[in-house]
Amino acid sequence: MNVMETLGSRSIKLRRGTSGRLTEPAWIKVLLIGVAMLFLAVFLILPLLVVFTEAFKKGIEVYFASITEPDAAAAIRLTLLTAAIAIPLNLVFGLAAAWAISKFDFAGKSLLVTLIDLPFSVSPVISGLIYVLLFGLQGWLGPWLQAQDFKIIFAIPGIVLATIFVTFPFVARELIPLMQTQGSEEEVAARVLGASGWQTFWRVTLPNVKWALLYGVILCNARAMGEFGAVSVVSGHIRGLTNTIPLHVEILYNEYNSAGAFAVASLLAILTLITLVLKSLIDWKAKIHAQFPDEVAGGRSYEH
Repeated sequence: MNVMETLGSRSIKLRRGTSGRLTEPAWIKVLLIGVAMLFLAVFLILPLLVVFTEAFKKGIEVYFASITEPDAAAAIRLTLLTAAIAIPLNLVFGLAAAWAISKFDFAGKSLLVTLIDLPFSVSPVISGLIYVLLFGLQGWLGPWLQAQDFKIIFAIPGIVLATIFVTFPFVARELIPLMQTQGSEEEVAARVLGASGWQTFWRVTLPNVKWALLYGVILCNARAMGEFGAVSVVSGHIRGLTNTIPLHVEILYNEYNSAGAFAVASLLAILTLITLVLKSLIDWKAKIHAQFPDEVAGGRSYEH
């Protein structure tokens, strides 16, 4: 069945598919898919190919020597340590913030939502400068920290703080829309059936948001390991001590050690590929869960 719509002197023919949804002409779909694939090829696939090509250009021995030399190993360890600290903290904050925003009404709720989005609108370099202003030697708390012999700027604590700041919206922003859509009916039903608050969280809330939570954690991890701007400001670029992987790549590239720079950068490229694979897997599992919620969940019991 064809539907004709006239806009001024132009008419657009919309064909209704078997599912009842309006479909565009075949050439429009081909054009849109082609543009999307071309964009991905130019801005994603081609850069990844260049990174791996340059990384292995001088042979596999040079590649492994570049990623295992002491400074590179120290940068990898620091990056993993920073992510290991930042991700759990962001996970707890994201769950707490999403729970509060989606389940309760309180004064300052809109302000909290706005503050969660703040790192998206503030340059990472500016966020790093803020920490320097607060904790640097000439900053507001710098003299007191120096008297306590505690170092934040140009040390691991500053790197962790800067990473947490630029990554804390990811988990919360994945959970808030989903939890707002789900509402509180299932939690209320669980409490009526005798479940405690902890049981309600583990058996109702967490299973309902687990895929969005995992997705947020993956994005948070990717950003934490790849962050450059904020970490660059607070790290001091001390080789072997405060350089993360992105900072080490910059140093190697500035020293015209392109083989080493691309070798270390390939680790971040591998992280990108792993992130894409995990994202696709989570999307697939989430669709299955949405289509067959009872079969996936296996039913729930709130009895003590």
